[in-house]
Amino acid sequence: MMYFHWDVPNWIMGSILGLVWLSRLLDAALGMPKVADISRPEWSRRPSSSSPNTRVSIIVPARNEEEHIGPTLTQLLELDYVKYEVIAVDDRSTDRTGEVMDRMTSAPNARTRLKVIHVAELPSGWLGKAHAMWTAANQASGDWLLFTDADVLFRPDVLTRALAYAESESADHVVLFPRMIMKSRGERMMIGFFQTLFVFGHRPWKVADPKTKDHIGVGAFNLIRRRVYHAVGSYQALRFEVLDDMKLGKIVKNAGYAQRNVYGADLISLRWAKGAMGVVNNLTKNFFAIMSFQWWRLLLSAFALAFLNLTPFVGIWFAHGWEREPYAVALASIFAIYVGMSWESDIPAYYFVLHPVGAGLFIYIMLRSMLLTLARGGVVWRGTFYPLDELRKGMV
Repeated sequence: MMYFHWDVPNWIMGSILGLVWLSRLLDAALGMPKVADISRPEWSRRPSSSSPNTRVSIIVPARNEEEHIGPTLTQLLELDYVKYEVIAVDDRSTDRTGEVMDRMTSAPNARTRLKVIHVAELPSGWLGKAHAMWTAANQASGDWLLFTDADVLFRPDVLTRALAYAESESADHVVLFPRMIMKSRGERMMIGFFQTLFVFGHRPWKVADPKTKDHIGVGAFNLIRRRVYHAVGSYQALRFEVLDDMKLGKIVKNAGYAQRNVYGADLISLRWAKGAMGVVNNLTKNFFAIMSFQWWRLLLSAFALAFLNLTPFVGIWFAHGWEREPYAVALASIFAIYVGMSWESDIPAYYFVLHPVGAGLFIYIMLRSMLLTLARGGVVWRGTFYPLDELRKGMV
């Protein structure tokens, strides 16, 4: 008698992985081309004549950023846009950040354009960065507010292009994705995995659709109409929110305003972290917050991350015959995502082979974030301790 062997669990796991990764690949392949690239020639035009007096306030919070704040402010003061101001906020820095800011106010192109605010004390109930941005926005005179970070580098035409796009789309909130500067293999591996995870977990092409809940926010470039910023509650609504950039996008989208995200090649760029462990340290404060400070949710997410990103690489070696096919589909889909990533960034497609290593480190980040937060009873961010109970109450 002939027996037919069918390893049901292995076949089911492979099929789930193959279907999930292939569906995400196809969704991204069809959706990503819909996201505009404002570095293209058609967006080099000046904003329309309907708003010749549109003024922009650029807000730059900084705490202990003496290494970066000088180059960032220098480039911001050299933008080719006409009507704008730069408001730099020294948020209780213990290094020379405030001195660098003050010294820059004497530059010829800064005397009427750069304003410096020094924050000496942090009021209770606020995170430092949110308070710094709220303080600056209260003194802003622009029709638009651009919230950015102290380590971002700007091309001179970025603001002109972003406003031309915003006017064309009648947008209320425009998010520009930065080009990531990567100088080590560890950085490329970690950022490559992070971008794969982003494509898997977010749908940038759906942000413009008012019928979806997809939203976006990026600390490097959140451009929002001032009236909309105040209508959604300003940063006072996010005063104790660790993920302030993403949550700004959330409250804008939930309020029904027009949100857009765009690519821009090297219109803005930044080095997010130094080395793989730099990425680990940068994300440790965030991941438990992403999981709403719920341990069970984080553990389930860590398991799902391991299943989706490690099992395809392991399962294909233990499956037999045709059972390998769905695992191969999953691996081919992951590789195709890396190929697409290589077209838009400095991450070569062959970094696909390091995907399991990146997955392992991200699981470590998640567990480390949870354990440190629970052990400390809160989050330490830029030298300030924020209690967990208050962080939970302040979540949007």
